[in-house]
Amino acid sequence: MALTRDKVFWDAFTSHAQATVEAAALLRKMLASPNEAESIARVISEIENRGDKITHETMLALHQTWITPIDREEIHELISKLDDVLDYVEAASERIATYEIKTVTPEAIELAQILEASATEVAKAVAALPNLKEAKTLLDLCVSINKHENAADTVFRRGLARLFKEAGDPLEVMKWRDIYEALETATDRAEDVANIIEGIVLEHA
Repeated sequence: MALTRDKVFWDAFTSHAQATVEAAALLRKMLASPNEAESIARVISEIENRGDKITHETMLALHQTWITPIDREEIHELISKLDDVLDYVEAASERIATYEIKTVTPEAIELAQILEASATEVAKAVAALPNLKEAKTLLDLCVSINKHENAADTVFRRGLARLFKEAGDPLEVMKWRDIYEALETATDRAEDVANIIEGIVLEHA
């Protein structure tokens, strides 16, 4: 059993966060080209499987390591929340493909853009995490991720209001509500990641 394996954990966090950036970019592409939804959803599913593997390997490393770079509970929470973000990106892509969406709403596009921006800043924060002395950089990124979540909430509410007002088909309302919820929840889970990082920074600063 290894005494310390810091790089294993930092690399896992970074790899997982980058996988989510990749998946979020594909999700945005899916909404721009809904005719390609099925093929893009398959690629996102493969990325999500990669994320699951990283999560599993991180948990295994956690049980095989005596000394960890941050608290064991923090490692567990961080990799779990990173995995949650990617899970909801995949969920949104699956719903778009399953529902055979042909015409995309502006709110869906906006939510996907916010999600990609949030995922990108999560990746930056995770990459900077090994250098806890750079507290201001990390905390600024956390604040920005929280702002993305607030923006997603606003777009989500606006999108729902417009659906209930303009959509004539109740089935279409249900489909888009499901998609909006997956997109918005992904940004919620990104905020959870930011909150964990903020806690780590404040504890170790």
